Amino acid sequence: MRMGLGWQAAPRRGLFGSRTREIDLDASAVLFADKQPVDVVFFRHLVSDDGSVKHTGDNLVGGAGSGGDDEAILVDLQRVPVHIDQIVFTVNSFTGQTFQEVQNAFCRIVDETNGQELARYTLDGGGQYTAQIMAKVHRAGSGWQMTALGNPANGRTFQDLMPSILPHL
Repeated sequence: MRMGLGWQAAPRRGLFGSRTREIDLDASAVLFADKQPVDVVFFRHLVSDDGSVKHTGDNLVGGAGSGGDDEAILVDLQRVPVHIDQIVFTVNSFTGQTFQEVQNAFCRIVDETNGQELARYTLDGGGQYTAQIMAKVHRAGSGWQMTALGNPANGRTFQDLMPSILPHL
């Protein structure tokens, strides 16, 4: 599966015309075992310790409007160790802007085996928050289930979001 994130900075009107300010959105995946965080994949730790979760790399400014993913996290669910029972995906504005200052922003979960988009959230125009707890995948019997969350939060890093993540476990 893949968690994809795309965005552009929204133009702002100023005294001398409109301009855009660079916005750095970040995708993260927090891996839990028995409601305890045991690993995280984000721009400073691109691959989980076991290699089952990989971040494609940090994009500091967003896209040029092509509609593709500017950042992505790839998860090989079959390789996730058995003690990991949940993975929570988040998006945050590292530079601190709210989602009102972003345009063409989205985050989505895609089934990589068939390309089907399982969940998609539009982030732009999204209010005075700087992050979103997007979705989680969790073990269900011998397989995995996805739960779309889409809960707004505030924080510049996944660490800031932990109090908002924990109620969803």
